Amino acid sequence: MALLFRSSSTKFTDNYLRKRRKWPLSPYKAKWQHDFNQRQAMEILKRAAETTTTQENRSVANLLSVLVDTFSLYNCEPSPSAYQLIIKTLTSTSDFLQIHQVLNRLEKVEKFETPENIFVNLVKFYGNASRFQDAIELFFRIPKFRCVPTVYCLNSLLSILCKNKECLSMVPQVLLRSLIMRIRIEESSLHILIATLCRLKKFDCGIQIMNHMLSDGYSLDVRLCSLILSSMCKQRGVSTSEVMTLLDEMRKLGFIPKSVDYSNLIRFLVRERRGNDALDILNQMKLGGIKPDVYRYTMVLHGLIKVKDYTKADALFDEMLVLGIVPDVYTYNVCINGLCKKSDIKAGVKMISQMEDLGCKPNLVTYNILLEGFCKVGDLSGAEELVREMGFKGFGLSLQSYRRLIALLVTKDEVNAACDLLEEMMAKGIRPPSSTINEIICGLCQKGLTFKALQLINECGDKRVPVEAKAWEALILGSGLKLNDGGTTFLIWSTENIHCIE
Repeated sequence: MALLFRSSSTKFTDNYLRKRRKWPLSPYKAKWQHDFNQRQAMEILKRAAETTTTQENRSVANLLSVLVDTFSLYNCEPSPSAYQLIIKTLTSTSDFLQIHQVLNRLEKVEKFETPENIFVNLVKFYGNASRFQDAIELFFRIPKFRCVPTVYCLNSLLSILCKNKECLSMVPQVLLRSLIMRIRIEESSLHILIATLCRLKKFDCGIQIMNHMLSDGYSLDVRLCSLILSSMCKQRGVSTSEVMTLLDEMRKLGFIPKSVDYSNLIRFLVRERRGNDALDILNQMKLGGIKPDVYRYTMVLHGLIKVKDYTKADALFDEMLVLGIVPDVYTYNVCINGLCKKSDIKAGVKMISQMEDLGCKPNLVTYNILLEGFCKVGDLSGAEELVREMGFKGFGLSLQSYRRLIALLVTKDEVNAACDLLEEMMAKGIRPPSSTINEIICGLCQKGLTFKALQLINECGDKRVPVEAKAWEALILGSGLKLNDGGTTFLIWSTENIHCIE
């Protein structure tokens, strides 16, 4: 019996070896050994990749050869993670030649299903490197790598193509090819297309795509509605009727504007000088259950003041206070601007005191608005008092402040004071505009101070400040082409001043 058993066992072993040419191994032990070998090969590959990214000549190491030799040494097949590692390394070094070689081997030699994220990252890499044709060709080759492409990879390609005007013509080809590749276009893809159309001011096309989405059974995407609406509001040349018509159509489809949508509408209407329409939107916002903040109230106030509807502006400011909305410095600046436009400068000065009592400090814009108001009504004493107060509170005059004050001083026949202010302005490094120089020179010539006007022109030439022909004409007419008071100096123009005229 023992001999019979040995004979039978030996026969079974011989048959097994004859068929398979290797000893039977435990499946658990074989998988363990295979995983261990792959980990060892990956460690060597990682060290080679780190060396490649740190060395000065990055093209010396051929990572593909390292990958093949290492995994062959450990008698195992390269894994998808190994290819991901070398592709990531090569993209960081922008080694396009090796990337091409790696992709060829991945396509023609390897047998595993290639993860899609490898191609997503490569498409983005080609796009950032402005190699758009390579990105498109890689996208079309994805099925050859035993990979089923999805909308994730399609969106990556659409994103880089839609950002470049020269590549927009390639988008229809990609979309048609994606249908052949059986990639289902989802809402995210349409979102990219609509955003691109909005950027190109093709709002009608974006609305058509959105309507097709609804007819195909997609639910209304509030984000797309907000995107189209905000894009229209930001573009110049779009009429108010177009924006309001679009809003009405979206509301019929079930769109409910949110706070950001109301803000975009109000900003657009104020820019288009439609303050009363902006007030209507603010009221709709409140009826929709959204409480406007101080920013939106300030925008509407600005719009009402732009159209000189001061009565509604005053009522809206009172409404803010009743509702407990605390005005900020921008709100006060808008209100003071409205008071100055009404020539009620005293009320504007009084509002500054109210600001400070409520803990809101005025800024330079606040004082500039008041200063412009004083100059507008010709109140020189009030303007000078305001300038002293600004200096006391640490506010220096800006370019606009100097311009308004100098113009007022010239108008009040205080040309010497205007010259002093101009000198102070230039000493601070503020470059005066040519219109301000013209005003002072004309004022000096009218008072017979021709020589002082000539000195000012020479100073402007030294500092490369242009002097217009009007100032020269006033100087010539004022001098009468005569000698100066001392009788020894002619009107001499240097070469630099002649350049200033030009």
